[in-house]
Amino acid sequence: MKKLNKRYINRLLILLLILVIIAFIPTPYYLYQPGTIEDLEPKITIEGANKDEQGSFNLTTILSVKAFNPYILAYGLIAPHTDIKKEEDVKGNLTDKEYTNLLDFMMQNSKQNALVAGFTEAGEKVDISYNGIFVSSILSNSPAKEILEVGDIITTIDGKKLSDVPSFISYIEENKKAGEFAELSILRGEKELVESVEMISLDSSSNKVGIGIVPEEEFTATVPKEVKINSEDIGGPSAGLMFSLEILNQLTEEDLTKGYKIAGTGTIDHTGKVGQIGGITHKITAASEEGVEIFFTPKDITSYDRNQKDIVAAVKENGYDIRVVPVATLSEAVDYLEKLDQKK
Repeated sequence: MKKLNKRYINRLLILLLILVIIAFIPTPYYLYQPGTIEDLEPKITIEGANKDEQGSFNLTTILSVKAFNPYILAYGLIAPHTDIKKEEDVKGNLTDKEYTNLLDFMMQNSKQNALVAGFTEAGEKVDISYNGIFVSSILSNSPAKEILEVGDIITTIDGKKLSDVPSFISYIEENKKAGEFAELSILRGEKELVESVEMISLDSSSNKVGIGIVPEEEFTATVPKEVKINSEDIGGPSAGLMFSLEILNQLTEEDLTKGYKIAGTGTIDHTGKVGQIGGITHKITAASEEGVEIFFTPKDITSYDRNQKDIVAAVKENGYDIRVVPVATLSEAVDYLEKLDQKK
């Protein structure tokens, strides 16, 4: 009997050891699930603002979980409303630092664009100060891959200060050929660098040349009132539309919420144009679970756009009791709200 007990205990210890070892085996996957609904009135404070909202504007989030071990991955396989994505599909070839830099820039840029769009829609004066060109991606075949990092801000090219993306692209196309070099002044965190980068052919059929990056405008908006936006640990650009609506609502006497719980998603640029986002079905699920009544989604404009189609299909498939409103601009969202009857 003692020998049997000892054998049983040894097997149990071996099994426990195996289970512990498995817990330390990394997997290259992320789990994506519906996140939270965040009321924006407490997060945005504008000097002298009207904060008598009867309803609420809410941003929506996606819960992203790194599957650090097979147990978390196994949970993702059985959990409802869960997508499993490979790490390379999430981050591409970016390092953790570059990916964090990109998400931080997207959120900061989203807030700046929302300020411009919201104040402009309210008829307020807005000044834009361009700081340079933000490097949001680098082509794998570009010589710049060895010199630039995602998160760098290019402040000058060949000594010439170029602020917006069209001017940056035009300068290169008009003055450079493939194989030639451009001298870039680069801001990397607190460091200022000067580097020479070789031009490459981007399109053989049209002879377009470039550095081989995806450029974004890095700018600061100056508005006539003090504004504080607390985005906490939220990253990415998808809160832009809802930021804009809350900013506008605090700048106007009329309560645009009309007493409804309103959520939504979509990028925004400083002209008020609403753009597509990823993971939209998780956001409509989160909104439905939190009792949201109206949900703004980016309108499908091109044949590549999917937000409107995907969200309508998700609502129908799951039987969500929520009103979906596709919009292409901030003005379209405002027009819808202005025509909306007050909730009784």
